Amino acid sequence: MTSENTAEGLPDPAAGVGSGLGRRIARTVLTDIGPLRAYPAYRRMWSGETISAIGSMITTTAVPLQVYAITSSSFAVGLTGLVALVPLVAFGMFGGAISDAVDRRRLALVTSSGLAAVSIGLLVLALADVHAVWPLFALVAVQSALMSVDQPARRSMMPSLVPLRELPAATTLQQIGWNTALTAGPLLAGVTVAASGFTLAYGVDVVTFAAALYALARLPAMPPQGGGTRADVASVVEGLRFLRGQPVVLMTFVIDIIAMIFGMPRALFPELAGSQFGGGTQTAGLLYSAVAAGALTGAVVGGWFGRVRRQGLAVVISVLAWGTAIAGFGLVHNLFVGVLLLAAAGAADMVSAVFRNSMLNVATPDAMRGRLQGVFIVVVAGGPRLGDLEAGTAAAVVSPTFSVVSGGLACIVGVGLLAAAVPSFIRYDSAAAVAAAERNEEAEPLQ
Repeated sequence: MTSENTAEGLPDPAAGVGSGLGRRIARTVLTDIGPLRAYPAYRRMWSGETISAIGSMITTTAVPLQVYAITSSSFAVGLTGLVALVPLVAFGMFGGAISDAVDRRRLALVTSSGLAAVSIGLLVLALADVHAVWPLFALVAVQSALMSVDQPARRSMMPSLVPLRELPAATTLQQIGWNTALTAGPLLAGVTVAASGFTLAYGVDVVTFAAALYALARLPAMPPQGGGTRADVASVVEGLRFLRGQPVVLMTFVIDIIAMIFGMPRALFPELAGSQFGGGTQTAGLLYSAVAAGALTGAVVGGWFGRVRRQGLAVVISVLAWGTAIAGFGLVHNLFVGVLLLAAAGAADMVSAVFRNSMLNVATPDAMRGRLQGVFIVVVAGGPRLGDLEAGTAAAVVSPTFSVVSGGLACIVGVGLLAAAVPSFIRYDSAAAVAAAERNEEAEPLQ
């Protein structure tokens, strides 16, 4: 560790745990923060996104709470997911194509400014005390359309900020930042909504956008390698054709779709907070936060991720653990046990996310990353929204308990069938894949 690293405020995670064996164990277990030390552009991006994500998660939690407060319907909360899904699918693939055609940093600045404007709109609705869900749905749809362009641009930047061999560590750090937001955001949303209504919740989100915009402004230009590809239907088709020829990458998408559609009960949290656990908005905020808290804990002790070569096998095991924990959550009525099960599910999902993202970035050339990240965003953001609709519908037709338990079991069965159908996914060797990719890409990380 150099004096420059110390000055940057990035202490060794093993510091303070003693010497010798204890320090070696800490370095083995705790997350590698090397990418934050070595790559300033990545550090700026990570810091700005983490701060802004906390505000965004306050809004993400506040909107369904507000919909439920207006309608008292879990189906209406689930419908919010469908409203977000339609523009996400409609614009997601084209958004990825745009990020392969233009400067990704400049594109992210435009879309982030638009997202800030949406949060301002939600704040205005809260100040006006509007008791109708359609304005909320309209803003959610606009937000989703902007996200479908914003996220492929941001995610395509990652391999330009750190070397491919550092992607597991960098992705784990991204998971720490994101899951810090997922943990703190819902808790803050529950507290602020209970104390001051929805105005304060949306106001905090508006303020935190400044961090993301500042971080993007400080980054260097990030045009795609080779000058970019025109953003049109042919470009999108080219990306899909590439994906079709990559069965391992395709599996990273399909396995997540199964897990999120059937095993994501978040649309039921406002109802379960009262019916299953006897609480209110603060209990709902705790349920939303529990998954992220587990993921955050798993990421912090993720020092071993970089040593895993059988990443596909790790994904399968993680998603099986996710489904098991979700099914168990549906059967308990003790809040403490329920939170622990959701946290375990979150830790499993975080492991899956790290390896799926690493596998995707390693397998995809820079000129194609925007389009593949467009698919990734459609899957990662669209899957949970379909899950919201599925969970809300099953709860309305049968019961919330049936919805949660059957979803977890369906996740287990689906992942088992997929793993048997594509054995190459389980056999995936990350070391061999990285070596092959590094022979094709020699660019230095941006500073």
